[in-house]
Amino acid sequence: MKENLFMRAEDDLDFMPIIPLNETDNENLNDIEIPKELPVLPLRNTVLFPGVVLPITVGRDKSIKAVNDAYKSDRLIGVLAQKDSTIEDPSVADLEDVGTVARIIKLIKMPDGGTTVILQGKRRFKVGAITAEDPYFKAQVVLLQEAEAPKEQDFEAYVSNIKDLAAQIIQLSPNIPSEASIILKNIENPSFLIHFVSSNLNTELHEKQQLLEIHHIKSRADLLLQLLQRELQFAELKNKLTNKTKTELDKQQREYFLQQQLKSNKYELGGDTNERELKEMQKKAESKKWPATARDLFRKGIERLERMHPTTPDYSVVYNHLDLMLELPWGDYTEDSYDLKKAKKILDQDHYGMDKVKERILEYLAVLKLKGDMKSPILCFVGPPGIGKTSLGRSIASAIGRKYVRISLGGLHDESEIRGHRKTYIGAMPGRILQSLRKIKSSNPVMILDEIDKTGSDFRGDPSSALLEVLDPEQNHTFYDNYLELEYDLSKVLFVATANDINAIPHALRDRLEIIDLSGYAVEEKVEIARRHLVPKQKELHGLKPMNFKIADKVLEKVIQDYTRESGVRELDRQLASIMRYQAKEYAIKGKLKAQLTTVDIEKVLGKSRYSNDLYKVANMPGVAVGLAWTPVGGDILFIETSLSDGKGDLKLTGNLGNVMKESAATALTYLQSNARKYDIDPELFNKKTIHVHVPEGAVPKDGPSAGVTMMSAISSALTGRRVKPYLAMTGEITLRGQVLPVGGIKEKILAARRAGLKEIVLCWQNEKDVQEIDSAFIKGLKFHFVKTMQQVLELALV
Repeated sequence: MKENLFMRAEDDLDFMPIIPLNETDNENLNDIEIPKELPVLPLRNTVLFPGVVLPITVGRDKSIKAVNDAYKSDRLIGVLAQKDSTIEDPSVADLEDVGTVARIIKLIKMPDGGTTVILQGKRRFKVGAITAEDPYFKAQVVLLQEAEAPKEQDFEAYVSNIKDLAAQIIQLSPNIPSEASIILKNIENPSFLIHFVSSNLNTELHEKQQLLEIHHIKSRADLLLQLLQRELQFAELKNKLTNKTKTELDKQQREYFLQQQLKSNKYELGGDTNERELKEMQKKAESKKWPATARDLFRKGIERLERMHPTTPDYSVVYNHLDLMLELPWGDYTEDSYDLKKAKKILDQDHYGMDKVKERILEYLAVLKLKGDMKSPILCFVGPPGIGKTSLGRSIASAIGRKYVRISLGGLHDESEIRGHRKTYIGAMPGRILQSLRKIKSSNPVMILDEIDKTGSDFRGDPSSALLEVLDPEQNHTFYDNYLELEYDLSKVLFVATANDINAIPHALRDRLEIIDLSGYAVEEKVEIARRHLVPKQKELHGLKPMNFKIADKVLEKVIQDYTRESGVRELDRQLASIMRYQAKEYAIKGKLKAQLTTVDIEKVLGKSRYSNDLYKVANMPGVAVGLAWTPVGGDILFIETSLSDGKGDLKLTGNLGNVMKESAATALTYLQSNARKYDIDPELFNKKTIHVHVPEGAVPKDGPSAGVTMMSAISSALTGRRVKPYLAMTGEITLRGQVLPVGGIKEKILAARRAGLKEIVLCWQNEKDVQEIDSAFIKGLKFHFVKTMQQVLELALV
């Protein structure tokens, strides 16, 4: 072999290059004259076989002296393997009994003081006796005769197998030089072949020593074959594992080199972007008003990023989490404006009416001004659509000088939208609360939770339950978001929820809210709102702002009464938009506009009146009464019709009525039946006639106890033949004892009656306080009758 790799005999190495002797020299080994006493060289990690050349580096003083003396005389030396290669200074007992007589071919002095020798194995010997231990070992040697190679056919098979197995091992083992297989092919001497393969065999030292000690060549070949078989199995397994991991390693190495190249290019262009980003993040973090837990979490996150490669999947997860921490407004608050007069002016400019809400906001500001710090109230505006609940939130923010953010909860069905997802999920995000704070950069905004009564609930969770923590002043200073994995203080946020139906809000959530009822607008209020806000807005939207034309209050009143039926002003806004479009078209065609719009112009633009109050002016037939109903979109008028027909005294109820309303009809009938003579009703009618009660607009579900007095009046009217007084509406719950009980939604019902042109309203005496809360200007022209008993109702209602 051409490689000149010298090895220290005492060192523990994986592979030793073995250089074979010329085979003709090997055949004459027995002819060498060997003295009976030889200096002994202990070898620590290998066994020298006859016919094999072994380069070693000698380092021990005893060994160097032995080699030098032998080289000066006949160049012959006895080589014995150590039993334990870890022993630095072996004794006689530490040496094997069988070794090899070697000839020193070359002796080289090394610059470091060591000596390199090239030994050539000659004959096997057995130690007769150790004659000296100092200055180095000397021994009497008994030469062992080499048995002749048998000429048998099976021995030739042994030799052929040894060559094949050795060739396979060389091919599978990257540590063995490829030249070894060429040498193998050219070896013809069986004895030398066994010695050469044994020297190169990667096996235990005691097994090599065993091969050296076996006298019979066939037995030696047999043991060598067993060891080769084991080595081949190990080499195949190792090669299989290497091939399995090689592809992945090659891929990783390729990526590593590409990343190193990319890093180098980035450095040439002005530094590594990721390092710059991390430094910028750390710089931003220094100015943050973080609690200790947040600062500690950020530090750990940065340390993780520094250890991670930007292409790993977790890098973006950790980076996004830290980015959220940096962008949240920890302890950043806008300064509140404590000018109560200015705040009141802003609220009045933006919204007409709503005095109760405005008073509550001014009270909150007054306490803040006096105390300097206060937990924000959790307000909830409840009222019909289109009355300005959401826009009122923006006005509140403007009045107190805070930022404004709106979160729509309508149709929300996943609690993770509130609390966030755990950041380990793909596409995880913080909840909407923290997203909103991140967006507006303030920890004390006015936050509108729109349509809080319309959250859903299914297998993904219940958002209204998640809102319990957000909307509880005792808990929200430690609000926990699953994505942030930290507590965040929401106590300074002014939450304003809006809802249409308070009954749709879960009780536990409703308990945390400060409910402020906002009822619908009266006609006068709508005229004022249209004149102040809606008309100027629509003129600007349609490019008519420079045009000088007016819409009189009477005209606005006609639009409101004849073309809309609502508690809010959305439909009114749409009708005004239609008028503005007509005006824009007129100006585009004619180049000028009329100075003032009249009711005739309105009919031309909007068509004939959609709603009419004439219905209530027609003389009613007996059995028909007008009731007042509350709906989520405001108050409404309810007709209740009763008809008698021949039958067996049954009660028929139609019109898509709910259970409570059906029970009210049954209660009214029972009361009249038990007091028939008192009200001049023939008791036989209850047995001979079928009473049919119908409530028109059958497609609309109806329920509730407030139609009790109306049903009783309608049934009584049908049974007595007396008509119900025209322009009269009524509402109230009834009992079997003949009492009238109070109901809710009074303001909406009264405004609905006024819109419909009714003049008198019958109410329970306990609802008088609700009427007193309504501005007297809005109920001008209405006459109220407050009653305690059903007898009073019938005396007022029946003509």
